[in-house]
Amino acid sequence: MRTGIGDDCAVLRGSAGKDWLVTTDLTVEGVHFRRDWHPARAVGHRCLARGLSDIAAMGGEPAAAFLSLALPRRTPQRWVDEFMEGYLALVRRTGVTLAGGDIAESKAGIVADTMVVGTVPRGQAILRSGSKPGDQIYVSGRLGGAAAAVAELRSKNKRTRAQLPHKRNRLVWGTPTYFFPEPRLALGRWLGRRHLASSMIDLSDGLSSDLAHICDESRVGAVVYEDAIPMADRGVAALKFALHGGEDYELLFTAPARAKIPPTAGGVKITRVGEVVRGQGIYLLQADGRRKALRARG
Repeated sequence: MRTGIGDDCAVLRGSAGKDWLVTTDLTVEGVHFRRDWHPARAVGHRCLARGLSDIAAMGGEPAAAFLSLALPRRTPQRWVDEFMEGYLALVRRTGVTLAGGDIAESKAGIVADTMVVGTVPRGQAILRSGSKPGDQIYVSGRLGGAAAAVAELRSKNKRTRAQLPHKRNRLVWGTPTYFFPEPRLALGRWLGRRHLASSMIDLSDGLSSDLAHICDESRVGAVVYEDAIPMADRGVAALKFALHGGEDYELLFTAPARAKIPPTAGGVKITRVGEVVRGQGIYLLQADGRRKALRARG
């Protein structure tokens, strides 16, 4: 084993010039989704997308997925069929092989566990521990869209499932769709092949929390520029959503100041949002020039 607990994937020693990447994610009803909010296709898509996003965060190429489902006895067959349609659509689009899994009965809600296996050139997995003072901090896409969508769902709790968006790539309340997140595989590969990123993580828990993971593993601090954060939402809570919301599944990475990071790569916009500094702690440089501590609240 090259890398164990503490990164987006475990890195296992491989052969023929490659290492294996292995990640696993649980999707639990009532925690990660609600059947009255989330179309079954979206649940299936998100179940796999979470694992693929971990592979992307290591600069890897996904190879195979394993799916285990625990279902209450009275789960409608239509729900299961639509879940698999969403899962398999992403399988086909990303070239992953669904290689196995298991099905069991659940005495509570639905539980889905996906393991994704990928590869990366030997010794070239992008870890969380490579940041150095002076590195610049970047994010892909726009942040806070998922949190804004959840806030909207909570505020309109009486809306029926039929009223919710069901189609991939449809916009939800002016934000990139929360229901069908796009794992940034192309960007992860692009960064890995060019050896540009010194560290990387996927934004599953929120910018404040995931940047803290990089800082902890790299033993550095960071300053985030409030004015630079690309926010998906424009409401009064937009900054809060972007900093702490999570589930955007964009990539957060650092790169040396000399690295030439373009404004777009892998089909997605890239924005410089801060810098790595010596010491400990993360700070937000506010629009008025004042600096305040940024605590992990993802």
